[in-house]
Amino acid sequence: MTQSDPQWQALLDRWQTLADLGGIGALLGWDQSTYQPPAASAGRARQMALLSRLRHAEATDAAYGRMLDEAGGRGDLSPEQTRMLAVARKNFEEATRLPSAFVAELSEHGGNSYSAWTEARPANDFARMVPILEKTLDLSLQAASYFPEYGGALDYFIDQSDEGMTAAQVDEVFSGLRAALVPLADAAAQARAPRTDFLHRHYPQAAQLAFGEAVIRDYGYDFTAGRQDLTHHPFMTRLGGHDVRITTRVREDDPGDALYSTLHESGHAMYEQGVAAHLLGTPLGGGVSAGVHESQSRLWENLVGRSRAFWAAYFGKFRDAFPEQLADVTEEEMYRASNVVARSLIRTDADELTYNLHVITRYELERELLGGRLAVRDLADAWHAAYEANLGLRAPDDRDGVLQDVHWYFGQIGGAFQGYTIGNVLSAQFYAAAEAANPGLEGDIARADFGRLHGWLRENVYAPGGLYTPTDLIQRTTGQPMTVEPYLKYLREKYTELYGL
Repeated sequence: MTQSDPQWQALLDRWQTLADLGGIGALLGWDQSTYQPPAASAGRARQMALLSRLRHAEATDAAYGRMLDEAGGRGDLSPEQTRMLAVARKNFEEATRLPSAFVAELSEHGGNSYSAWTEARPANDFARMVPILEKTLDLSLQAASYFPEYGGALDYFIDQSDEGMTAAQVDEVFSGLRAALVPLADAAAQARAPRTDFLHRHYPQAAQLAFGEAVIRDYGYDFTAGRQDLTHHPFMTRLGGHDVRITTRVREDDPGDALYSTLHESGHAMYEQGVAAHLLGTPLGGGVSAGVHESQSRLWENLVGRSRAFWAAYFGKFRDAFPEQLADVTEEEMYRASNVVARSLIRTDADELTYNLHVITRYELERELLGGRLAVRDLADAWHAAYEANLGLRAPDDRDGVLQDVHWYFGQIGGAFQGYTIGNVLSAQFYAAAEAANPGLEGDIARADFGRLHGWLRENVYAPGGLYTPTDLIQRTTGQPMTVEPYLKYLREKYTELYGL
């Protein structure tokens, strides 16, 4: 079917409408998390619910279903058109199972829940969130109940985030990682700790933001098609085909918080900015899965941003930005301080060796909640017990315990966390493939030259958007299915050298 075929053009128009409605919703959500005044929260939740109803009506329109049927019956479809129709058909069939009133209720509840969380966390008031989170759990289970063909609610949510994956597969990956990483983390944590005192000096916000933005310009983030703003919990969002925004947060006594949040979100954003232009506004016009998306944020944050080569390129510029704070600090000390291994309470502050234990903890709590084995009222205590078991730590309060992550407070429980660890695994696998195709990437990074790395990722991972399933993309790009071996090799080599293990 040619692009100019009236039947195909009608589908493209419909898909663009759906994309635009989604972008308007993302704009409302972005404003809610950045500039919205507190008194506007109830009205914003109502607006988001209205928009959800409108988009759901468009996505489930019977005439649209007939358009998909008619196009799918043609014999002149290209492979790309076949994939577009397959994804569109899947989206249509899933949307038609969800009642419009339920979709609106879920959206409005998510908006109200987020607004409540922004107040409850700083107040250390989990009790306020208990009835809200109980409703979130009820709504999440109700959503999954519309799809009984899945093995359970968790399988449904995992497949929504990472197409083709099941809870059993995630459990297997997590089990293998836990067995490999715990001894390595224990050995590194017991070794002599690097110097970090200079990271707790005063680093003014404006200078932190300017430095981080300069780095991601070098990476390849396009500020003509995006921007960065402050928020409670950093995120990336696409508001339109050429409007991909990121957010960060700043602690003036820890420059790593803003820097690595910025690098992380820029990885997400460069993925979205790199999707082929002709796919924008279609069912294939975005990242293919949560795990692949996280692979890009973790690649640019960790494999690049925490590397020795990165600090060879940027330590002089960092010291120029903060001459007093770093007057007595060497490049080697900065590199080592950026890779401290220490058990911590905060997931987003965690080092590469212990980070996955934070993810596993949340994933296992989600599994218990969705399985009916854990009540929301007992979640805070379960959180503390899990942290003591997995990391040997107990948070002094719920603010840095069950309230620390925003994910459960956006209106859904399930499928939110496994993508982070899948992303860690894939980050090393993609980087190894990029290095094999472009030998000497470390030298490029040391010169702040990211053209070859970004170019390879753009061609092989970003441009296809959703053209391939996650499994097919990984196989095509790296020559093998997802495997933990490149990730474990990267961690073992890096931290053996750093800590003399």
